[in-house]
Parts: sequence; structure tokens; C-alpha cells
Amino acid sequence: MFKNRFLTGILLLLPIVGFIPLHSRLIQSSKAAQASRVDEASEATQTSGPEQASSAEQAIAPVSQFKALLKQAPRINPRALQMALTALQRVQATGTRVRSDVLMVIDYAKPSTEPRLWVFDLKKTRVLFEELVAHGRNSGDNRAVRFSNEPGSLMSSLGVFLTADTYIGKHGLSLRLQGLEKGINDNSMSRAVVIHAADYVSQSMSRVRGRIGRSWGCPAVRPEISRKLIETVQGGTLLLAYYPESSWLGGSRLAGGVRAPQG
Repeated sequence: MFKNRFLTGILLLLPIVGFIPLHSRLIQSSKAAQASRVDEASEATQTSGPEQASSAEQAIAPVSQFKALLKQAPRINPRALQMALTALQRVQATGTRVRSDVLMVIDYAKPSTEPRLWVFDLKKTRVLFEELVAHGRNSGDNRAVRFSNEPGSLMSSLGVFLTADTYIGKHGLSLRLQGLEKGINDNSMSRAVVIHAADYVSQSMSRVRGRIGRSWGCPAVRPEISRKLIETVQGGTLLLAYYPESSWLGGSRLAGGVRAPQG
């Protein structure tokens, strides 16, 4: 009888003991799949074949869509908006998985004291957010004038990104950004360039210092709207970080060669 009870006890424990490594494997598998989806986006845009690349580079956003969105956001730089819409078309043409319902634009040509981050609802043609956003402390004072892809530069990066996964860090809920342009922003993951909340992003800070606070390279936003914004754009939204830098404008396969329609 004792032997039977002993065996029964072991059999009852086996599912519990076996659950721990299985659960661990499931978590690791989920993280690996998530990382694979993010890497896929970067690879597809950087290593596509000649025909695929040509098709992507020729894609241009519809003028009607551009004009409808510009009407909703009259303070945005028209060229930045058109480049973002075109980048979305070109990324889609590579077969990369990217959200088609939401689009995000940052215009670093504007001073930090002005709203310069927009989130658009492309399905309903409306503006979801028009917000202040920080730039890197070594990118400039009130205006960002220098940009870098280098780790430790404490500068903002330009170019086309896709939003990735979220995590809880020292700034609370944060959203990783995957840069899609080699040599321009493809170090964003290793640099931990993320969207996060920051108390130094506020109109009161702007009035006192003549600029909002600066980050270590992250596009930080107001704490009051950070969670809602992050939850709106997470998981594959295209972000264009714009500045009229000639080398990037001329060389970008995803956003270059674009001018805003006239009239």
C-alpha cells in the first residue's frame, strides 16, 4: 500500500514539475517569434532583389490621400507627410508586414516647443495625436540639427522605423522602434531608441527654459498621453522621423525622391 501511494504521489507531481520548463520554453519561443518579425521587416527593406527594390522605390502615395490628411493636419510639413505616406507604400511593396491603418510622423525641423509628432488614422482620415516630442540631447538645443545612428551618441536618428513590442522600464510602458534604413537608423534596437513618457516633455518646461527637455536619443512624449499613444501605434506602425538633411533625402530607398504635390 505504501508503495502504491508513493508511486501515485510521483505521478501527481510529474505534471507540475514538467510545467515549469514547458512554460519557460513557451515564453522563449514567443520572444524569438517577436524578434523574428522585427528582423524580417529590416531585412526585407535592406536586402530585397533588384526587381523588388525597383518596384518599391517607384511607389508613390495617392495624392488624394495626402491632401485629405494635410487638411486635417495643416501644421505638418507637407513634404514630411508625403514622404511618410510614400514610405508606407514602399515598405508594403517589399512584402514586409506593416500596419495600414495608422501612420506616425515626427518633424524634427520644427522646434521642440511646438507639436511635431502626428499620428494619423488612415482608415478614417483623421488626426489621433498632435504632440510635443523630445529629441536627443546631443542633437541640438531647442532645434535638432544633428543626427546619428551610433551607439552612445545621445542623438536622435532620422528615417523610417516600424514600431515593435512594448516593455515596462524605468519610464514605465515603453515601445521599441526598429530602424529600417541601413546606416541611418538600423542600430535603434541596440541603442534602445524607444517611445516613452518623460516629465520633461511639457509646455510648462517649454515656457521656463525656452525648450522642452532632451532625451538620450528617444522620441519621448508627455506622460499624460504616453500609454494611449503607445497602445495605438504598437505592433508594426510605420514612423517617419523627418529632417531636411540632403544626404538622407537623396539616398533613402524608402522615403527619398519625394516632393509634396502642389495645389
